[in-house]
Amino acid sequence: MLNTPQSFATSTRTLKMLAAFVWILGGIILILKGSSLLVEADAVNPNSNWPYLAIILGITIGSIKAIFLFRKSCKNNLNRINTLIQPKIWQFYRSGFFIALIAMIIVGSMLSKIAHGNYTLLISVAIIDISIAVALLGSSYIFLKR
Repeated sequence: MLNTPQSFATSTRTLKMLAAFVWILGGIILILKGSSLLVEADAVNPNSNWPYLAIILGITIGSIKAIFLFRKSCKNNLNRINTLIQPKIWQFYRSGFFIALIAMIIVGSMLSKIAHGNYTLLISVAIIDISIAVALLGSSYIFLKR
């Protein structure tokens, strides 16, 4: 039996939960990825303080992103979900978000591969990953409080 459009219908609550799940999962994955890059950087140059500075920089930049950018994005997405008349399971983000997410995953993966063995790139990519992770996790309370 073919699925009718009605079979993909869902509640706005479910969409909000899916949006929060993807947001938080992305943050967790990036924390793990950034951490592994810092471990590799420490193996390349074990006597440097840069891995610790990278963590501080990542947290600082990520906190600023969470407050001034990502928090607003979360609110806008929740407001958009609230306006959906007959929500479908895939509407927890706009289609453009999914395209951007795929692009970010590909670029992030390529950057990590390029960085292997290169101390400066390992630190730089780790800062980017940690800052985005902190921004995602730091702004995720918007999903949870609503």
